[in-house]
Amino acid sequence: MASLKSLAKDTAIYGMSSIIGRFLNYLLVPLYTAKLTVESGGYGIITNIYSYVALLLVILTYGMETAFFRFANKQDENPERVYSSILISVGSTSVLFIILILMFLSPVAGFMGYAEHPEYVGVMAVCVAIDAFQTIPFAYLRYKKRPIKFAALKLLFIIMNIMLNLVYFVLLPQLYKTYPDIIGHIYNPATGVGYAFFINLFCTASITFFFKKELTGFKYVFDWSLMKRILSYSWPILILGITGILNQTADKILFPFVYSGNDAQSQLGIYGAASKIAMIMAVITQAFRYAYEPFVFGKSRDKDNKETQAQAMKFFFIFTLLAFLSVVAYIDIIKYIIAPGYWPGLNVVPIVMAAEIMMGIYFNLSFWYKLTDRTIWGAIFSGIGCAVLIAINVIFVPRYGYMACAWAGFAGYGTAMLLSYFVGRKYYPVAYPLKRMALYLLLACAIFAIYQYMPAFNIYASIALRTVLLVVFLGAVIKFEHFRIPKLRH
Repeated sequence: MASLKSLAKDTAIYGMSSIIGRFLNYLLVPLYTAKLTVESGGYGIITNIYSYVALLLVILTYGMETAFFRFANKQDENPERVYSSILISVGSTSVLFIILILMFLSPVAGFMGYAEHPEYVGVMAVCVAIDAFQTIPFAYLRYKKRPIKFAALKLLFIIMNIMLNLVYFVLLPQLYKTYPDIIGHIYNPATGVGYAFFINLFCTASITFFFKKELTGFKYVFDWSLMKRILSYSWPILILGITGILNQTADKILFPFVYSGNDAQSQLGIYGAASKIAMIMAVITQAFRYAYEPFVFGKSRDKDNKETQAQAMKFFFIFTLLAFLSVVAYIDIIKYIIAPGYWPGLNVVPIVMAAEIMMGIYFNLSFWYKLTDRTIWGAIFSGIGCAVLIAINVIFVPRYGYMACAWAGFAGYGTAMLLSYFVGRKYYPVAYPLKRMALYLLLACAIFAIYQYMPAFNIYASIALRTVLLVVFLGAVIKFEHFRIPKLRH
């Protein structure tokens, strides 16, 4: 129980920073959708390029984040030597990546469909390389149990990013109309969506300077013998990471290539904006991961570790179901996060959120092959799931558009989740409370069905009824889990 309390405390800190940060970052969604119309395809460009960025970040970190926790917690390894070797390795490959992209910028930009704006590709290449390098100091902060600094730096980046976006997408365009000669020195309307990428690079680079303590004060040593063992452990995680991130981004990367219409960027913008509403699940999963990964590796030798994993899975599942029902219940309010022109994509929100729940479960299940050093299984599961996702996108997007993207993600995550569970029962059986979880799932599905098929009341009556149903779900959880609500003392 003390272990779970420790996990809950760290999750709360990481979670608050992640949730607050993502909430603040959501301010960019109404900003971009208001300033970049559907017809312009501007938000589609942002969605597409950031999907490439997410994929490249996984490639450039090549499993070193997870490998660091694994080897730094081994009794026969020197944590500082592990950190130093990984830091040098990731730093070197990041620099090499920047050099290669800048050398072949024109053909790469042309392949991606940005021949007229190669600067978009170049700027984001440098940005993702710096981000990949920063992943290791951020992991070191988690290893050292310093969630406050971790959260502060994450929030600082987001606040800087938001402020500069407000300046370049709201303030300067207005001032430019009145003072073009003066404002023209720092703002060019022709740059348009490009400012989103330039701002990101500036903010990412700025955060590096706050890692002085994590990048100095120790001797840099590259232990090749150690790195060979680390790479042997991490390469399946790289494959796992690539296939995993493709499950999240392949639809947005492939869409311009397979969509049959001539408004691909516009349709992708609608899908990308609507999917942002569903990203509350990604926030929950990410917050849980930040605390849970070092926790599990650090406690991997404890006898009660499997019981803790089972309980953690159950409460993660409960919380994500509650989040799902809450977002769907208040979608009539939440939809104002994006501009009305993007509302046709709201039908994907429940599908994408359900897919994110399965992704979170898959992450929880993944510890059986990480703790038993059978990471190749993770690559196999994610690879099969990714193949399912890509196949559905290629076959059905030309006919059904972005709705096929949403269902492809659902099918891909579901496949990987089920494979991991059934194979894991053989190598690392954990007694998950499946009956209790199934009960909560059935109740959530019933409430969701009522949401969908209830009579068309006015918005206030609908929200009131949905709130009552949310309370019913929460009450059922409190009853079955025997939670005690503390009495207030006078």
